[in-house]
Amino acid sequence: MSRTILPFHANDISAVARSLRQQLAERDAMPGHLELLNMLARSIGHRNFQQLRAQLAAERTMNPPAPEAEPVDPRRIERLARCFDAEGRLQRWPGKWSEQSIALWVLWSRLPAKENLSEAQVNERLKALHGFGDHALLRRELCDLGLMERTRDGRVYRRVEWPVPAEAVAMLRHPKLRTAAGKSSETEPDQGRPSA
Repeated sequence: MSRTILPFHANDISAVARSLRQQLAERDAMPGHLELLNMLARSIGHRNFQQLRAQLAAERTMNPPAPEAEPVDPRRIERLARCFDAEGRLQRWPGKWSEQSIALWVLWSRLPAKENLSEAQVNERLKALHGFGDHALLRRELCDLGLMERTRDGRVYRRVEWPVPAEAVAMLRHPKLRTAAGKSSETEPDQGRPSA
C-alpha cells in the first residue's frame, strides 16, 4: 500500500502537547499507530485522522498547487532582441513561430487595453511599432493568436486580456525593450503594458 504524505500544522504547539498528554493519561497502554494518528488529529481540532485526511484531500481539490513556472530560454530572448531596434520597434519578422509569438506578445503589450479600435487605428499603431512595412501581417497574426479580436465586418478591434507567458515577460524585461519603453513612456501615456 502506498503511503500518502499529509501535512500537519498546528497554530499552537503548546496546545497540541497538552491535548496529547491528556489523551495519553486516559489510556492504560501505549496506543497503536492509528490511535496515535487519531490523537494528533484531535489535538488540532479534528474528530479523527480520517476526517483530517478527507479535509486535506478536499482542500487539495479546491486549491490545486500552483503550476511550475515555464522555463525561459535566454538564448531565444537574446536572438529575438536583435529583431528590435533601439526604439523598441520590431525591425524584422522572426523566422521561427516560437519567436514570432513572443514578438506578437510584445506588440500586444503596447496596444491599449479595454478599448475598441477601428482597423485604421490598429494599423496606425502597428505601423508605429514595426519597421518592415507589413502591418496587415501583424494585425492578422495578433487575431489568429487570439491576442486581438475583431467583429465579423472587421470594423472594431479589441485587445484580448490573457496572462502573459514567461518568455514574453522575459522579453519585455530585456534591457533593449525596457530602455525603449522608458523613452516612449516619457512622451506618451501608458497604453496597457503589463507590469513586468
